[in-house]
Amino acid sequence: MALGPRLDLRQSQSLVMTPQLQQAIKLLAASNLEIETFIAEALDANPLLDTGGPADSGAEPERIELAPPPGEDAPADQLMLAGGGEGDAPLDLASVDRDWDTGDGDARGARDAEWGAAASAGGGDFDDMPDWEQLRAAEVTLAEHLEGQIGALTNDPRTAFIARHIVGLLDDAGYLGTPLDEVADDLGVELFEAEAALTLVQSLDPSGVGARNLAECIAIQAREADRYDPCMAALISNLDLVARGEVDRLKRLCRVDDEDFADMLRELRSYNPRPGLAFVPSDSSTVVPDILVTANAAGGWDIAINEETLPKLIVNRGYFLELNAGAANKESQGWLKEKLADAHWLIRALDQRQKTILKTAAEIVKQQDGFFRRGVSELRPLTLREVAEKIEMHESTVSRVTSNKYLACARGTFELKYFFTSGVASADGEGASSAAIKARIKALIDAETAKNILSDQQLAEMLQKEGFDLARRTVAKYREAIGLGSSAERRRAKKLAGAS
Repeated sequence: MALGPRLDLRQSQSLVMTPQLQQAIKLLAASNLEIETFIAEALDANPLLDTGGPADSGAEPERIELAPPPGEDAPADQLMLAGGGEGDAPLDLASVDRDWDTGDGDARGARDAEWGAAASAGGGDFDDMPDWEQLRAAEVTLAEHLEGQIGALTNDPRTAFIARHIVGLLDDAGYLGTPLDEVADDLGVELFEAEAALTLVQSLDPSGVGARNLAECIAIQAREADRYDPCMAALISNLDLVARGEVDRLKRLCRVDDEDFADMLRELRSYNPRPGLAFVPSDSSTVVPDILVTANAAGGWDIAINEETLPKLIVNRGYFLELNAGAANKESQGWLKEKLADAHWLIRALDQRQKTILKTAAEIVKQQDGFFRRGVSELRPLTLREVAEKIEMHESTVSRVTSNKYLACARGTFELKYFFTSGVASADGEGASSAAIKARIKALIDAETAKNILSDQQLAEMLQKEGFDLARRTVAKYREAIGLGSSAERRRAKKLAGAS
């Protein structure tokens, strides 16, 4: 075969992401408030765009009505919310329920990066916070919260005095930056007395306060959760290797296989490297819903886009005619035609976005009808693929639609991702969602008495008797995900409540 240069013609197909297509994808993933900002920028950039109400645009408000499923009557406890008529009850936007156990890969990646930075620092000096570490502004300071527990946990006034002094030295993250021998010298006490007082501080809530470095902070929380076995101790002692991602070396040091190591890493990430920051006030803004779900008279549901946060766009035809009449050259006419095409495209793109969001939300409401009628115990397992197949769209489209979107109903305001939960096997073969299991765990813990605090193993056994196939470790994971403390933490809390 001869070797030499030659010319060949080949035909191929490829998908080109035009700027408009890229923009449409971004619009789909954006929340209503982000869209509002985008529209404001578009109005500044395009003189042919103008705002107008539904009547000006000639379009009916975007709304879908769902009929009730067979055998279902109108729910007695549903409120007719924000329909625009007189006497409608106001929406309750204060209740935001998120399923932190079903976070996406990006969130986990950000959390891993945070752990890497923390481990490299080797202590309580951290930079950026992931959103899972602080969800609300505290009513009391960390020092007030800790000092209120000391009196109920010790009868020794000397130890209590030293402990309160140590509490006053803690930084915002809950770390003790002053060497303990200096604390003893400053107070004129023996070192062993300062150590006893520090042990008392480290037993207080939140777990992990009083630590002198990251490893000690995590070790305190692991002991509190009854997870501090030799394998976990080895992992916590080598956080620098965790930060560098030396997995093989860590597995050898911990003497575990791939499955156990992955489980240990999940536990490690569940601990809070800065427990004190839960008591630092934060400026958390109210969540504004993108979708409104209301019960209708027929026993079904009305699903509508929240138009209060979504301005209507129209083309200012009068201004277009005025500019067109004054366009004296081809360059001006070309610019005007380009702006007109951009305006029409944006209006169509926003309209298509609304229809896609409504279609997706309607299918979610249909699939989770039991939740909207009877509560979280009726939340069923649901995946993005199931919804995508029902509405005949790609799974990635559904993923974008449900990102950064919130749905308001009589039960509160929920992120759309909340309704996609993994399933847990049950005796009837139907399965139950992780959110429903969490609700049941919370109910069992709420029913505890001071003399009968349930361990994770006892909770697992009780749930197994109810037909749910759950291991102790899974119960612990769900309990932590809903913000409930370990049996030791709950026992201490009830003791403090009894003392007060």
